[in-house]
Amino acid sequence: MSQAPAPEKPAVTSPELEELEAAAAAFGEDDVSPEARAARKAARKVRQRLEIRAERERRAYLDPNRPLVQAPLVPPAATQGLLEVFRRRYLLKLLVRREVNARYSGSFLGLLWSYINPASQFLIYYFLHVLLLGRHATPNFAVHVFCGLVVVHFFTETFNAGTRSIVRNKSLVRKVAVPKEMFPVASMLVSLFHVGPQLLILFGLILIEGFNPDPFVPLALLLGLGIIMCLGTALALIFSVANVYFRDFQSVVSILTNLVRFSVPMIYPYSLVPERFGPAAQYYLWNPLASAVLLVQRAIWYPATGDEQKDALKELPHRLIELGTIMLLLSIVTLFFAQWLFRRLEDRIPERLN
Repeated sequence: MSQAPAPEKPAVTSPELEELEAAAAAFGEDDVSPEARAARKAARKVRQRLEIRAERERRAYLDPNRPLVQAPLVPPAATQGLLEVFRRRYLLKLLVRREVNARYSGSFLGLLWSYINPASQFLIYYFLHVLLLGRHATPNFAVHVFCGLVVVHFFTETFNAGTRSIVRNKSLVRKVAVPKEMFPVASMLVSLFHVGPQLLILFGLILIEGFNPDPFVPLALLLGLGIIMCLGTALALIFSVANVYFRDFQSVVSILTNLVRFSVPMIYPYSLVPERFGPAAQYYLWNPLASAVLLVQRAIWYPATGDEQKDALKELPHRLIELGTIMLLLSIVTLFFAQWLFRRLEDRIPERLN
């Protein structure tokens, strides 16, 4: 029996190599930063290792006693959705770092702006609502407003940036086989990165004024942020793929996010809602964003009201932790639905980006 001809040298590839090459491509060819050089070096090492292994397999092909191996065909792109995104944590981390660096590139103060911006916003709201308008009916009203501002800014930034994320990274989407959900998720993590300085400033202010925490503080804070993370990512997934088909959706999202500030108890106390709408106020709490704002206010603003905690308690709905848990579960269900819808529509994304 004649020996089968040796195969040509195959093109090597693996999920690890694709991830590293995508990370290197994310920086661009002209980027000479230490992170970019490290990404290219890691990709070269993995490619060399795979080429050596491929050469050994090619030589072993000539062995007449080699066993025949049957292996299932695997698609080049990942199919595990969000699970695959977090499995490729190295690439996800580089995408987040690239977005953060791009935002502050060429800036003298750099990351200090992530502290200056929320501090200036707090001073503006303090001057406007406390000194100018004299709203003293709600205890520590400036902190009350700023708690809502943290949540609203987190959601709107995730929603807006996530909607544009796939179109903005279309060169990577067309060239590299990575989970396309990675781009909206990276936008959410960049927004979460900027929540940190806002919370630090907020906690610093209330520690100066007086802070009396209780066991519900970490639970309420985690529930509030968890609702925004899940809901914001879900909407970013849906609208990012919709924006690929019709670019009008990014303008629609900008209009929707303008309404968010008025749909949550931020510039007005929650007690005003049942006062004006009576029994219909219960439907107001069906808004997950309103629940998230109330939870963050319960975690930060309520313990900072000092001797006025009895009055502050009237500004919060009953059984808030239970309500927040229900809203978090609904947000997770929405995230699963968004993932399913995204998978149904993502096959045509590359051709729509051309």
